[in-house]
Amino acid sequence: MIRQSLLRLLLAAASIFLAVQLFRLVLIPGIEAVFHPSGFMTIAIRRSGILAFALLGYWLHVRHVEKRPAIELKLRPAGIGLAAVAGMTMISVTLIALFAAGVYEVVLFRGPRIELLGVASVILVAAMLEELVFRGVLFRILEDALGTTWALWLQAGIFAALHLANAESSPSELATTLVSGTLIGALWTLLFVATRNLWIVAAHHAAWNFTILLAGVPLSGLLNWRSMAPIESRYDGPQWLTGGVFGPEDSLITMVVVSLVVVALVVWTRRTGRYLPPPSLRAA
Repeated sequence: MIRQSLLRLLLAAASIFLAVQLFRLVLIPGIEAVFHPSGFMTIAIRRSGILAFALLGYWLHVRHVEKRPAIELKLRPAGIGLAAVAGMTMISVTLIALFAAGVYEVVLFRGPRIELLGVASVILVAAMLEELVFRGVLFRILEDALGTTWALWLQAGIFAALHLANAESSPSELATTLVSGTLIGALWTLLFVATRNLWIVAAHHAAWNFTILLAGVPLSGLLNWRSMAPIESRYDGPQWLTGGVFGPEDSLITMVVVSLVVVALVVWTRRTGRYLPPPSLRAA
């Protein structure tokens, strides 16, 4: 079972990687040589093309290796819109609480800028790629082998560990980021368990990230986008409350909110039969 799961992971990852490399190394140079697009157009083509070919590689793997329809890629506009509102609302609970308490403070209002559209596209592409890899490939294959519980927390832990590079290096801050990242990874995984749709999860993920950026505070430890936010903010207070340089995702308020939603999703997905037991119990 372990060997088979590893093989499935490798084949799925290879399908996505090779499709993206085909676009980056063959098609993009060809497009640039023939059409000579402007710098803005080249960037737009690269972003949309990488996502499109990653999805194509995943779809081909599912259809021709797993031999099933890729129902998790079906566009569901109502669910996508609702998920985006939910993602924005969840992280706004933390942001509103911290601004209201004076822990976060607006120091300058810049207003909306056209560059935000480019940032939004980057965030959307990055969110969908992460969901494709972590939920579409890693979690789904682990779930088939281990059941939902083990796959949920193993995949969420890997998701969190890969974000540690953006955190401060002190043990307490690394531990905080690991816990918060695992909870957030579990949240998006359970949203996938509840909907079995990658677009819905990506919409929640992207709206969550974009809302943080709009608040002018660090996004998962990334600071370079703060200058593009419509407001400039500063934070002052203990790291456990503000989230420190990693941003509001490391705040205790976020961890409490996410924990409550995670528990609710576990209960609901169990009751509705979406939460899968290990294969041995499934067969029984």
